[in-house]
Amino acid sequence: MRWTNLSNANLLGANLSGSDLVKANLREADLYKVNLKDAEVSGAYFSKAHLREACLERCDLSMANLQGADLTKAYFNGANLSGADLDESDLSNANLSETNLSNAILSNVNLTNADLHRSDLTNANLEFADLSNTNLSDSKLCNANLSNANLQECDLSNAAINQANLDHANLADAILSNANLSNANLSHANLKNAVLSNAILSNADLSDSNLEDTILSDAILSNANLNGAILTGAQLVSAKLDAAFLIGTNLVKANLRLANLNGVSLSEANLFGTIMPDGSIHNH
Repeated sequence: MRWTNLSNANLLGANLSGSDLVKANLREADLYKVNLKDAEVSGAYFSKAHLREACLERCDLSMANLQGADLTKAYFNGANLSGADLDESDLSNANLSETNLSNAILSNVNLTNADLHRSDLTNANLEFADLSNTNLSDSKLCNANLSNANLQECDLSNAAINQANLDHANLADAILSNANLSNANLSHANLKNAVLSNAILSNADLSDSNLEDTILSDAILSNANLNGAILTGAQLVSAKLDAAFLIGTNLVKANLRLANLNGVSLSEANLFGTIMPDGSIHNH
């Protein structure tokens, strides 16, 4: 069935498990609840196809075109979507756990409430994607582009996000405990009320970011750029801030108890009501 033209076909509920549909044309096809488990579909065209609740478990969709496809509640566990183009597709409530999405195009995608636990999104483009309430725990997002993405209330615990671009991303109320964000770009990001305990943020760019009421206890922020950042009420107990940049940083009522500030200049930071490393409160 390679190169088969099935555009606009009605394949509702069809059992295509194990099929060879490499580079097949399935544009705008109705594939509601179709079974493509273990199918070979690399390079196939699914643009604007209807794949709601489809079973794509362990399916090879590498380099496939899924632009604008409806993949709501689809099941992708263990699938290969490396290099696939999913621009503007709907993946809300989809199960993408342990899926390979490396180098995939996911810009403007709806991934709300999706399960991406242990997925590989290395080098993926998620610019302007909606990932609110998504489970990305233990996932790989190294070098991913998440510029302007919505990650509100997202679970990124234990995720590898080093060298990722999160410029202007919304991470309010997100869970990033034990995440690796070293060398990541979080400039102008919204991290209000986020949990970053034990996170690695060494050499990260957090300039002009919003970290109000954020939990950064035991976090590693060595050499991080926090110039102009808002850290009002942030919890930085036992955090490592050695050689960090804090010019114009707002630390009003932040908790720096037992924090490592070696090599840090606080002369241009706002420290009113801040709890200092020795437990004293800075009142001017």
